[in-house]
Amino acid sequence: MIFRTLVAGLALGMGLMITVANASPIRIKDLVEFDGVRGNDLVGYGLVVGLNGTGDGIRNAPFTEEIMSNILERLGINVSGEQFRPKNVAAVFVTSELPAFARAGGQIDVTVSAIGDAKSLLGGTLIMTPLNAADGQIYAVAQGTIIAGGVAAQGDAGGVVEGVPTSGTIPSGARIEREIDFELATLDTIRLALREPDFTTAARIERVINGAVGRGVAAMLDSGTVRLNIAGMRAASPAHALGRIENLLVEPERKARVVVDQRSGTIVMGEDVRISRVAVSQGNLTLRIQETPLAVQPNPFARGETVVVPRTEATIQEEPGIGLAEVRPGTSLSEVIAGLNALGVAPRDMIDILKSIKAAGALHAEFVVR
Repeated sequence: MIFRTLVAGLALGMGLMITVANASPIRIKDLVEFDGVRGNDLVGYGLVVGLNGTGDGIRNAPFTEEIMSNILERLGINVSGEQFRPKNVAAVFVTSELPAFARAGGQIDVTVSAIGDAKSLLGGTLIMTPLNAADGQIYAVAQGTIIAGGVAAQGDAGGVVEGVPTSGTIPSGARIEREIDFELATLDTIRLALREPDFTTAARIERVINGAVGRGVAAMLDSGTVRLNIAGMRAASPAHALGRIENLLVEPERKARVVVDQRSGTIVMGEDVRISRVAVSQGNLTLRIQETPLAVQPNPFARGETVVVPRTEATIQEEPGIGLAEVRPGTSLSEVIAGLNALGVAPRDMIDILKSIKAAGALHAEFVVR
């Protein structure tokens, strides 16, 4: 069924419909987040140098001049009252994520993004930039050569831009200077937070863990949380306990959901989506207005002026669409989409039909439009 639907969607040349089948058994660590085991966002404000005339215009970005003056003064160079207008520097924001259990001396990737009017960061070098967390403390310091994600070329009468040259990355560009205070070894219980909260999935996780390591070890608190009793597992440490249960297989239960992307015409749905009895009729109405002005000139040797006379042609055309069709109760949405594809319905018209079916209360699924 998936193969037939994909072929039908590709044959239209304008969109794609994908049917997602029931989930197979998944590892617990791919379904949950362990309480406390998470990353932390870092951000910093720095300066990129070495650009080939594609940096900030100092007049339009005075903050670039300010940070450049501060850096030079920290290096012992007094630039107070000086007038300089370099075009090879750019002010940037530097962002990164400090992984869980990251240790001092380790290295992490950073992303560099221009905040002024710089044209490109290609070939630039980020000067030593402290990275702060939400508590205001410095946890890492970034520096290095930027790998830009695009290219830009500018001429006297125009230019061309491919990708995003004002943003780039520095692999292993930040060194960790401070560690997050978190003692996993002191925990007596750990909560497992489901990425997709569901009572059935949480109950299955509880049952699988209790069956593998002992009854009473796991307890479902709600649809998104399962509590793990470390003491009942008789493990050497919480880390050993998590290592015992993270690879256990659980078959998750998915909600009936339809996701459509209006820009690309993509439709993604689960296999459990169902439609009640409903009638569908769809047609296209096209309104076309065309202006063909006519210039009227006076006769030879006659007094007068050339006048432009407006001429407007307005037409309404109704293209053939889908006649009144009835969908039987219990029909799956994938069967409806396959039927619409067979009729040659364009993906964007198909999205409008699905919206109308949902508005009529006949589509029994969560409907997500992006």
